[in-house]
Amino acid sequence: MNNQRRKVLKTGTGAAVLGALAAAGLITPGMALADWNKAAFEAKSMADTLKALGAVQPADSKDVQVTGPDIAENGAVVPVGVTSAIAGTTMLAILIDKNPNALAASFTLPAGTEANVQTRVKMGQTSNVYALVKAGDKFYMATKEIKVTLGGCGG
Repeated sequence: MNNQRRKVLKTGTGAAVLGALAAAGLITPGMALADWNKAAFEAKSMADTLKALGAVQPADSKDVQVTGPDIAENGAVVPVGVTSAIAGTTMLAILIDKNPNALAASFTLPAGTEANVQTRVKMGQTSNVYALVKAGDKFYMATKEIKVTLGGCGG
């Protein structure tokens, strides 16, 4: 494990330097959002989200897997994962059909990174969860229905 960042911040000198750079305007919080696709995250429909991501007609693929519970008792924290066995995967995204904004998460993967992500998403109701994968110039998709219950009953 690389502890260099922790050592720099722990010394106090590193934190002071970072603080001075931020105060001078040389680094900003917005720098961390350089690859943020605002249009995709604000899109209301699946079609608009896919268009904003550049994935007009993704192909279904058995090499893309969506993991998650069949029934989620708490829609506020639903564990969802995406795995891609497609070589050259550079992007993974999680889309939820019936959420107010379809795009729940997007991950850009550097070359050589294992295409496997896990996160928790919020789901307002039972819906299909889609995994969108970009490899090269092509997009691939897989689907899983996750049922959301309210207080452990209903469906």
